[in-house]
Amino acid sequence: MSPAQKLRDLLASPGLLVMPCCFDALSARLIEQAGFSLSFMSGFAVSAARLGAPDTGLISYGEMVDQARAICGAVSIPVLGDGDTGYGNAMNVKRTVRGYAQAGLACVMIEDQVAPKRCGHTRGKQVVPRDEAFTRVQAAVDARDEGAGVLIMARTDARQTHGFDEALARARAFADLGADIVFLEAPESVEEMRTFCREVRVPTMANMVDHGRTPVLPPAELGAIGYKIAAYPLTLLSVAAAAMREALAALRAGRHPDPRTSFAALQEIVGFPEYYAEEARYAQPPGKG
Repeated sequence: MSPAQKLRDLLASPGLLVMPCCFDALSARLIEQAGFSLSFMSGFAVSAARLGAPDTGLISYGEMVDQARAICGAVSIPVLGDGDTGYGNAMNVKRTVRGYAQAGLACVMIEDQVAPKRCGHTRGKQVVPRDEAFTRVQAAVDARDEGAGVLIMARTDARQTHGFDEALARARAFADLGADIVFLEAPESVEEMRTFCREVRVPTMANMVDHGRTPVLPPAELGAIGYKIAAYPLTLLSVAAAAMREALAALRAGRHPDPRTSFAALQEIVGFPEYYAEEARYAQPPGKG
């Protein structure tokens, strides 16, 4: 079954999908091992992990698609991917969708920010006019229907720049254009979240950013509001950074840091047992033994 079909089946199943976001193959593997049914390659997190740089449009299409290929190669669960603004005009959007699909992603998110874009919960973002936003989504949908096969998530950041009514109007239009999932970034109240889910007739995603603009709600409440997916874009990156800082502080102070994960457990996480089993299978030439 293709990654896209796996995602379609999940979207058709009952209940909210809790989606921790990944930034590399290891974090994706940990998400799958923890029992989650899907993940999302976060642009913020990939920019941080791969470049050590902020999510302000600095990371390129080539770097993102390369990261997607490594992530998708490490797991069997469907992974959604941040396609930013599509990296150019409508033809670039189509290339982005096709390239992300070839890398193994199940869905590509395309947004309506001005390039270079930035994290939706930070300062200084702007959005393109409606016509340009609609053209981007149409191009992504066309690429899907012309053979890419992946799902399309359409995102609007217009809430912060133009108000909730404009963001909602764009979200409705994205669904009408054929987007499979719609994401209204940074609603600022539970009532806005509820209205969005009620007015948009395709699966919707909530973005749970700690200390961001959107109320952080329990999964059960998000599901009751009407969301289909709850994304946690920075949770793993945040806890990983905190743990590394603690370990480095201990080393700097002359102490041995608590490894938290044993060497045996770490070997299991990255797949040594499977490797050894495969190695034993080819220990003797065919027909011998």
